[in-house]
Amino acid sequence: MTTIANRPASQRTSSSARKPARPKGVLHFIGVGLSFGLLALVLLLGILVVALPMLTKSTPYTVLTSSMTPSYPAGTLVIVKPTDPQQIRIGDVITYQVKSNEPAVITHRVIQIVEPAAAGDTEKFITKGDANALADPVVKPVQVRGVVWYAVPYIGWINNVINGGTRSMIVPIVAGLLFLYAGYMVASTLVERRRKAAKAAQDEMDAELRELVDADRS
Repeated sequence: MTTIANRPASQRTSSSARKPARPKGVLHFIGVGLSFGLLALVLLLGILVVALPMLTKSTPYTVLTSSMTPSYPAGTLVIVKPTDPQQIRIGDVITYQVKSNEPAVITHRVIQIVEPAAAGDTEKFITKGDANALADPVVKPVQVRGVVWYAVPYIGWINNVINGGTRSMIVPIVAGLLFLYAGYMVASTLVERRRKAAKAAQDEMDAELRELVDADRS
């Protein structure tokens, strides 16, 4: 009868090799993918809704009615960038104050530019909601807050909830939690890799030790 000690070294190594690591299931990889996808989505929204407007001194407004459907349905968050009225063209979507120096605003499309009728006068704008049949009253340049730069669907309702002082508290908290979560994901990945590398090295040392013991017995 052939004993383990009398087998060739290659056979002893094969028989003493550790069992392969149990493969992780599909659900694990789906969970990891969803986690990173959600993190990327929230970070992207943070850039679009908070970072870019702050950097460009733009203002987010929420579309409250369906007058700009289908371009900007109710609930859309529009980012309005300050623009020189002389740079506004027909077809631009502008946000303007209903009355100068009052907070109420309307976001509609420019359909006509009225040229100055007399010296010292300024051009004015005729606007209309895409879904409206009638045009709005004439808009003066002083009423214009800017031109819609880009829009984010459905986020407008959230913007209304966390507007003002609430936003100043919630945004830093959410940003901090996101950075902590990202740090946790990165750290856990690095720890798992190091653990696997250490275990592989230990298994290799154990295998070599077993080979030496078997060689001594033979």
